[in-house]
Amino acid sequence: MNILQIFILAVIQGAAELLPVSSSAHVIAAEKLMGLDPTAPQMTLLLVMLHTGTMFAVIVYFWRSWWATYFGSVKAFRVNALHVVVATAATGVVGLALLQALKHIVAGGDPAFEVEHLFGNAKLMAVALAAAGVLIIASSRLTARHGEVSLRSAAWIGAVQGLCVPFRGFSRSGATISTGLALGVARRRSEEFSFALAVVLTPAVIVKEAYRLYNAHSLVAAGGTGLWQLAWPSLVGMGLSFVAGLLALRWLSNWLEQGRWHFFGTYCLIASLVVLWIG
Repeated sequence: MNILQIFILAVIQGAAELLPVSSSAHVIAAEKLMGLDPTAPQMTLLLVMLHTGTMFAVIVYFWRSWWATYFGSVKAFRVNALHVVVATAATGVVGLALLQALKHIVAGGDPAFEVEHLFGNAKLMAVALAAAGVLIIASSRLTARHGEVSLRSAAWIGAVQGLCVPFRGFSRSGATISTGLALGVARRRSEEFSFALAVVLTPAVIVKEAYRLYNAHSLVAAGGTGLWQLAWPSLVGMGLSFVAGLLALRWLSNWLEQGRWHFFGTYCLIASLVVLWIG
């Protein structure tokens, strides 16, 4: 992988991760067009580190509003922290159950099966993109409301986030923000809560992929490929995706507040057809 390929993937990730159009699907499609293997441990780590770069962009962008909403008082912190914990727990329950189901359905219970094996499946990715598009369009047709996140809505948002775990193409931000809107949560609050969950979830994914890279390194070490040679593209990509992510966030916020949310859904439907064609 050369620096131009890393730059292209980082820009795509930074622009798409914070927009509800599934950055993973776009990055994987770009990898295929450039002749790269999306299921390779190095590429999987790169994808996660690109997510890490945009995670830091999210922290920088939302820090002031999070401080006012979540840390405004001790009571506010306790209530909002409970909502995040409940949502994350729901994500874990749904996500793990879905992964176990897929292991038995797709791989017949093979203990060596990993969800990353599904990343190269264009048909599955296209269906997930289309599902995200329908969900976004449906939620955009609801009358805008001004509710806050509750325990009930937090649990539902977290459960829907769990559905996004194994399916590249089912946009995490699109699905969680749309779920919040459908449950009557205000647009800005849905956006803030969705990305707060992303910041909580990403470190666990990074640890998992770092362990996966370590195992892969033990397999290729005899061939002379060092750990640094496997990891450096991810570090460069993380920095580039951080910059691109900051530029994309304002776009998302503006369109969400201006009632243009449905355009993202339309794009996902079109992208699903493109992914099928590429695949």
